[in-house]
Amino acid sequence: MANILKDKDEKKEEQFQFNAYNWNQYDQFTPPTLKQEKGDVNASGTIADVSSPDSLPDFERPAPRKIDEYIRAELPYLSKRATVALLSCLGFIIMFGMRTSMSLVKIKMNNTWTPETLSAVDAAIFWGYFVTQIPGGLIAAAYPANKLFGAAIASSCVLNLIIPAVYQKPDVLIVVKVMQGLVEGVTYPACHGIMRYWAPPLERSRLATLAFSGCYAGVMFSMPISGELIEHFGPLAPFYFYGIMGIFWYLSWLWLVFEKPAYHTCIDIKELAFIENSLDTAHQHYVAPTLTNTPWKSFFTSLPCYAIFVANFCRSWNFYLLVLFQPSYFQDSFHSGMTENALLGALPHLLMTIIVPTGGILADRLRKKGILTTTQVRKLFNCGGFGMEATFFLIMAYSHTITQGMTALSIGVGFSGFAISGFNVNHLDIAPRYASILMGMSNGIGTIAGAIVPYVVHLIVKHKKKEEWRIVLIISALVHYSGILFYGLFASGELQEWADPKFEEEKQWNQMNEAMPIKKPPPQNGLVQRQSSNASNYGSVETPLPPRPPRPPSLTSQTFPQETTVESQPEVPMVPAGNPFRSSSNPFRQEPVQPTAQDQYLHGSITDRTY
Repeated sequence: MANILKDKDEKKEEQFQFNAYNWNQYDQFTPPTLKQEKGDVNASGTIADVSSPDSLPDFERPAPRKIDEYIRAELPYLSKRATVALLSCLGFIIMFGMRTSMSLVKIKMNNTWTPETLSAVDAAIFWGYFVTQIPGGLIAAAYPANKLFGAAIASSCVLNLIIPAVYQKPDVLIVVKVMQGLVEGVTYPACHGIMRYWAPPLERSRLATLAFSGCYAGVMFSMPISGELIEHFGPLAPFYFYGIMGIFWYLSWLWLVFEKPAYHTCIDIKELAFIENSLDTAHQHYVAPTLTNTPWKSFFTSLPCYAIFVANFCRSWNFYLLVLFQPSYFQDSFHSGMTENALLGALPHLLMTIIVPTGGILADRLRKKGILTTTQVRKLFNCGGFGMEATFFLIMAYSHTITQGMTALSIGVGFSGFAISGFNVNHLDIAPRYASILMGMSNGIGTIAGAIVPYVVHLIVKHKKKEEWRIVLIISALVHYSGILFYGLFASGELQEWADPKFEEEKQWNQMNEAMPIKKPPPQNGLVQRQSSNASNYGSVETPLPPRPPRPPSLTSQTFPQETTVESQPEVPMVPAGNPFRSSSNPFRQEPVQPTAQDQYLHGSITDRTY
């Protein structure tokens, strides 16, 4: 009984020492480990492994949906994050398949439309696509991005089913294409919004490139599929095919894809722990970007942002040139037929589809092993891909046979796949918090290129001669060379200061800030400062201590005076900095060797310790 009472007295004394500022007692303070700060400690008191279920003791699975009672929301042999990337890829395949089929339908329909009408029809989808890029980024940041992505592609497929009924009416067709562009404009920002929660930092390249490879796979599959459908079922068959396929895809998307890993009904606990610990989403509470709190000025004054914008414009120029006019180029220059056009035309995009995810894996490996920094990887892959594509476009411009032209095109487009691991995932590097908004802005600028290309081509290619197409290809090569110069000079792979949420997190309220207000939180906590200076006497005073609050009026007081500010506190004799053993002028008082009140491990904020 005596021991129990003694333990209670000791605990009461320790509590008094902290709350009442007992100046005559020094308590040895042991800083927590980094994993203890994150809360990765199991019930036995030992540090749990990051992949262990003990590291997420409070995780509760969301309530299962009705369909989950009959079939689990998973694909065999695939992780949940890989499933998200794969379904995103299939969505882009359908979306770009719808666009590419139009270029083959125009040749088969043999319309009597004027060049101005043809240009307006080709550019219509891009004008709508441009309008919703930035709004799409804001919506994807504020609402579930997975629902936005799925609804956008499903709506575009429904509109695609309407096109056969209005194809012979150019004015109505243009309206439908503009509406398609409006709904498709949110897909790229929404995909980045999805990857913000599902892609761990060292897997961003491979997961993002797997998703975006669907853009090039869509062009690859659309060439032969649309060609066969046109030959056997008529020129309007591709519209029905892709519309129906999109509806089936949307049902699969609703079944398999969730907004965040924590919302998934059957995700493996180890995968959830890996994703959330790598992103630190379990301990960060971001305020969703809105129109008012988004740093627009920083976007438009940041050279790394402009590097992404310029690169997107240059890549979009060549990409949409091929999507809209590749069949026309080979037919006008080498008089190729429909079947030959469809089969050979798929080869460059097949190589692109293979190289894009392969480049993502290679980029992540170089970063993970520390061979190159993120900035070096982005510049190398982007500038190398652009340079090779531009060079082979020049070779294609002076080719004399269809074999030479197709070989040069295939090699050039294949190399451009490496550039996707450069600029197209760079948003997640410099500003993951605003990745969907930045993607909307850069993709909107790229859409301008897609809208300009039809007018430039129809302005130059008036007589469908090979020499006219040569000028078009030379212009495309020069556009890419300019992109290499700008991106190589100004791109970055580092998190930008204006996109770092740490300062906002440190401003959260805590009790010590009420007692001892400070203007700005320290940039580092005490442990980091001590480690960086390699000092061994943790807890000694390195800088003069600030004036302390007055002694509470009662020994039983458990709170600090809220109305007393630091400036109005009386002076207390203090130990000179750097000498904890020298006594003050008062022989009856000794200054405790105590960490400064600004040390976050002693007086931690709610972001530094979990209660």
